[in-house]
Amino acid sequence: MKRQILLSQMKAMNKTKVALFTASLIASQATIAQTKENIDEVVVEGQVLSSNEINSIKAPTPIIDVPQSLSIYTAEQITEQGINSIGEIIDYTAGVNTSQGEGHRDAVVFRGVRSTADFYIDGNRDDVQYYRGLYNVEQIEILRGPNALLFGRGGTGGVLNRVSKKAKIDQAFTGYKASVNSFGGVGIELDSNFSTGDASAVRINAMYERVENHRDFVDGDRVGFNPTAKFELTENSVLDLSYEYVNHDRFIDRGIPTGADGRPVEALEDVVFADPELNLTELEAHLFRAALQHNFSDSLKGNFSAFYGDYDKLYQNFYAADYEPATNVATLDGYVDTTDRSNLILSANLVNEFSAGNTEHTFIFGAEYIDTSSDQDRFNPVFSTSGTDKEDFLATRPLSFSGGAGITAMNVPTTYAFSALNDDTRVDLSVNSLYVQDQIAFSESFDLLIGARYDSFDIDVFNAKNGESRSRKDSEVSPRLGFIYKPQENISLYASYSESFLPRSGEQFANINGDNNRLDPDTFENSEIGLKWDFESGLSMTAALFENEQNRPVVSDSDSSRFDVIKSEISGFELQLNGQVTDSWYLTASYTNLDGETNSSGNVPREIPENMFSMWNKYQVSDSFGLGFGVTYQDESFINNSNSAILPSYTRVDAAAYYDVSEQLRVQLNVENMTDELYFPNSHSTHQATVGAPLNAMLTLTGKF
Repeated sequence: MKRQILLSQMKAMNKTKVALFTASLIASQATIAQTKENIDEVVVEGQVLSSNEINSIKAPTPIIDVPQSLSIYTAEQITEQGINSIGEIIDYTAGVNTSQGEGHRDAVVFRGVRSTADFYIDGNRDDVQYYRGLYNVEQIEILRGPNALLFGRGGTGGVLNRVSKKAKIDQAFTGYKASVNSFGGVGIELDSNFSTGDASAVRINAMYERVENHRDFVDGDRVGFNPTAKFELTENSVLDLSYEYVNHDRFIDRGIPTGADGRPVEALEDVVFADPELNLTELEAHLFRAALQHNFSDSLKGNFSAFYGDYDKLYQNFYAADYEPATNVATLDGYVDTTDRSNLILSANLVNEFSAGNTEHTFIFGAEYIDTSSDQDRFNPVFSTSGTDKEDFLATRPLSFSGGAGITAMNVPTTYAFSALNDDTRVDLSVNSLYVQDQIAFSESFDLLIGARYDSFDIDVFNAKNGESRSRKDSEVSPRLGFIYKPQENISLYASYSESFLPRSGEQFANINGDNNRLDPDTFENSEIGLKWDFESGLSMTAALFENEQNRPVVSDSDSSRFDVIKSEISGFELQLNGQVTDSWYLTASYTNLDGETNSSGNVPREIPENMFSMWNKYQVSDSFGLGFGVTYQDESFINNSNSAILPSYTRVDAAAYYDVSEQLRVQLNVENMTDELYFPNSHSTHQATVGAPLNAMLTLTGKF
């Protein structure tokens, strides 16, 4: 349905004046800025943003009119499923699976494409490698397929955006959540909102988490503090301000090795291949966001945002680099790595809804500027026995580590120090972008979406170790084309094509040494067709068939003066069901089928399970009592690109029970892995397979006053 018709119907139903405009997420990097009136429109329950409108696509477009597959998780869903991390959301999402992230960062495989940088908060790029908190999240939006028009570089297989909680004018509330799990972990969250005048409000979200799990030595602490403020400057202008402080430290566990059969060695499930004292990661971050929304007229609206992030990150670790089953000897390697990064992002976009002849248009024009400074270094250890960064240890529990001094390797005393400089790079990056998009409604049944984005990516890298400077400038145009046909108002058939790119400096900007600065960016082409169907009961279905092709230029092995293009293709399909089956039964379910091949080797790309399935049910037994039941299945996949190591398939069963003591207090029990299955959910490389948690429970109190 045309956007103007949609808005007019909403006005008629509620008899209120609505100024509904969802802000730019990705390319525009704008945040949600809602007036007091439209808060009443989009709230469905518990002050949660409506999952029928997606904030990630810049214009006020219902999900059914978006020509690509996507998923949304509200704060209420996250709490009810007992979710505490990005990875736990991914477990129940179509088209994506988790990667280990070396035990210190979020890592998602979007339709077979691994990423540690395609993360956003309120549309602002959040590319530093760390574990992101959910305490201040209103909803999570996951879009699949290349999305360069919306996101710029990256977004090659998909993106994940966190929509943060913002202050609400004329509302006063305080909510809390406190939890404890069977491993001894503790979590506390606070959410308090209060008005500071007729046209302003302040909201404070804060959290503390004590990290514990089933593995030896794993512990840590995480603190988050996020005050926000909202100001209605005029009837047509709203300003949101936000500051977030993040402090996180925890033990790094990179899993266990694989054996002669290429599978994780189950006999080593309790062995931690690490130094108990020195395997750790630390992060301190300060994030500032400002977003101004202004309605120039009923049809022309603008969003203007500024983001500044300062990140200080350290991680140091040992891990199994090799394993000999016959002798039960593991070779350990390690390093210490630091990152000091600052990101400045300025963006603006205009959205104009207008009619021209017999067509209606939602036209978007935007610009973005990014300035990034990033310094990173890495030091390898040197063992006194081997004189290198590797040493052999008997794979026993625990290993013969004692804080780096007086340790024993194969019955021989040894020491080590992180004294060998591996690399030291200082990066300056500037990106200038312009984009346009028009969604044209030719009739109530047919829409055409067309657009393009221009990015100028300019990077300078100083390699302090080698004393050399390198630079590269890439200018790329990323097109997007989509068709939407609606035989009925609640059914849409769509087809889309998009392109994306990733510069050869990589996600973390340092990889243009050697011949890499001569190479063009990796390019990604995505084609997708799909069906979306909203049933009257409140249940919605999405089915999508897609193909993603990556082209990666590399220096030829036979002739260094020319380049070869390595191609990989990933195809598959997704099915999603989400919503109310009955008044008492809520269901979300998904199935994904993936297939991939690399033309240079004929092998299947790593971390692509052929089949994935998940389902979560919530049944309201009575007004005060409810039950939840979930299952997630992941087929086996290859751990490495050589296809010599395998991550076994697994099925995990989860459950929950809810009891409302009163309108102000709920008691909740979540149980994970009810069958106590030994499973390995993800990996990083051949000898680093994550050991999944056994049967465990979490008791949570949520309330308000």
